[in-house]
Order: sequence, then structure tokens, then C-alpha cells
Amino acid sequence: MRINLVKVGNSKGVIIPAAILASCGLKDAVDLQIKGKKLVIEALKQPRSGWFDGYQAENDESVLDSIPLDEGDDEWVW
Repeated sequence: MRINLVKVGNSKGVIIPAAILASCGLKDAVDLQIKGKKLVIEALKQPRSGWFDGYQAENDESVLDSIPLDEGDDEWVW
């Protein structure tokens, strides 16, 4: 797809069609990089994205046994 550059002050900009914005997941800010002679525009990565991918919870009963239990049905007094 051919798109003309638009003068914006002393710079130039590109108007990206809405369909391309939607399909690439681009929002208000993007990551802009130069790779060789190419300009690469990417959606910003979500912070903490994928932190729990592949996480396996351990079923360690000893952790639960170490938590003190509140014995008794008495109301708390403040």
C-alpha cells in the first residue's frame, strides 16, 4: 500500500488507515525502531504481559499448615 508523507511542522507524518490500526492493535502510543533501512512501528507491549505463562502452582500443604487459625467464635473487640 502506498501512502504519502504529510508535512507536520518541520517533520513529516504518515496517516495510518483505521483498518490497519485495528488489525495491528495500535493505540495512542507505539514503539518506533529503525532496523537497517526500514522503519518499524509496533504496538507497545503490555507491562507484566506473560508473567504467569507456564506458572505451575505447587500444592504444598505444609504452607497452609503454618498459617495460624483463629480459634473460637468470639467477636473481635476494637
